[in-house]
Amino acid sequence: MSESRALLVVATSNKGKLAEYRELFAGLPVRILSVSDVLGREVDVVEDGDTYAENARKKAVAVAGATGLLTLADDSGLEVDLLGGGPGVRSARYAGDGATSSERVEKLLRELGNASIGNRAARFRCVICVVDPRFGREDVFYANGDCEGFIGISPRGTGGFGYDPVFFVAGFDRTMAELSSEEKGEVSHRGRAARAIRPDLERLAKLMI
Repeated sequence: MSESRALLVVATSNKGKLAEYRELFAGLPVRILSVSDVLGREVDVVEDGDTYAENARKKAVAVAGATGLLTLADDSGLEVDLLGGGPGVRSARYAGDGATSSERVEKLLRELGNASIGNRAARFRCVICVVDPRFGREDVFYANGDCEGFIGISPRGTGGFGYDPVFFVAGFDRTMAELSSEEKGEVSHRGRAARAIRPDLERLAKLMI
């Protein structure tokens, strides 16, 4: 592989998400780094925005400002019709700050109770924000992706992370956690958003090398 690659910081401490982005952006002239790879620490950002785009931008701007490097951040959430679109932007804090993925899944299943499969329609949403801090300016680019499906009765599968084990993808008889990484990259909300932002990333990267 050529060493002529731009540095791209992904604003996440989630190793699963970082691995997904490395797969999704394979072939681009970028070397993907975590925040701790660059700074030796994380950058604390309060994700109190009302929308995914607001939270993604807050993270991207903060990390780009701290590193001085091209930065990608995303915010995503699970929206369940029976819960009025919740947990939505609060998906990561659904069971309280510091709760594990299993605890969030357990709370979701409790709230849905005995609802029939037909009443468990849901979707994942993702918004990606890329910030280019070069020359003292902030060039901001956005892309979004959705994935329709429904919430199962109990967790299935060992892949993925978050709510993946209870989210059945439309058109599949498997949960997101049961899909191969290639299948997940093709149909997931993050995969779709990544494909939409890819042309911008490729253009920015080529300007930097």
